[in-house]
Amino acid sequence: MVTGGGRGIGAALARAYAAPGVALLLIGRDAERLAGTAAECRAQGAAVETAAVDVIDAEGLARVLLAFDAAHPVDLLIANAGVSGGLQDDRRMETFQSAQRQIRVNLEGAVATATPLIEPMRARRRGQIVLMSSLAALQPIGDTAAYSASKAGILVWGEALADFLAADGVGVSVVCPGFVTSDMSARYLGPKPFEMSADDAAALIRRRLARGHELIAFPWQMVAAIRVGRLLPRRLLRYILGRVPVTIAADKYG
Repeated sequence: MVTGGGRGIGAALARAYAAPGVALLLIGRDAERLAGTAAECRAQGAAVETAAVDVIDAEGLARVLLAFDAAHPVDLLIANAGVSGGLQDDRRMETFQSAQRQIRVNLEGAVATATPLIEPMRARRRGQIVLMSSLAALQPIGDTAAYSASKAGILVWGEALADFLAADGVGVSVVCPGFVTSDMSARYLGPKPFEMSADDAAALIRRRLARGHELIAFPWQMVAAIRVGRLLPRRLLRYILGRVPVTIAADKYG
């Protein structure tokens, strides 16, 4: 089960897991994009269902998830749906409405996606929950404060959930990607070091999930730089980060 399955990493992960004998549920807001991903996955032999549901519709989302789980007990749940925001013109702080939307979709949406299937997975004593965070959770960026906060919330919730489910046979992994080619990253107009394709990112994520990694952060060069940076005095790190130009275009997906 993949949310945000119509584009970006979500679509790439759906393709990565699509195979004969696999049943997929793809959830997203854009029915047309979901249909495109579904067609690709069916061509690889998977049985695919789609649902055009917004992850902030917790009740509607739960109905779809539980119905699918009743027919196809979910082994792998990927809470991938996400949005980003940015500053207003003239570098004014982003609006409350923009910040609220990111927190609702990214953080609340992830919780709303995972929660309905936690008890069914516990009852079966198997399953894996994957939560899509970001390297911004490890190193927040001033120009994307709400996005960074929403992704940090996912990381912390995922770590706590992993502790809660450890004795139940249910795994929890948090994924913290760097720059991955997608509609979202195309809106980021600053430098994008070590950017990788969505398909390459999906292959990496799948490999590490198969090995049971609870934190999947990449690319390693960025992770290493973040670790070093966190050892620096805060004022020095702020100065360095302030030298990196960041511009985020408006989100046309609203």
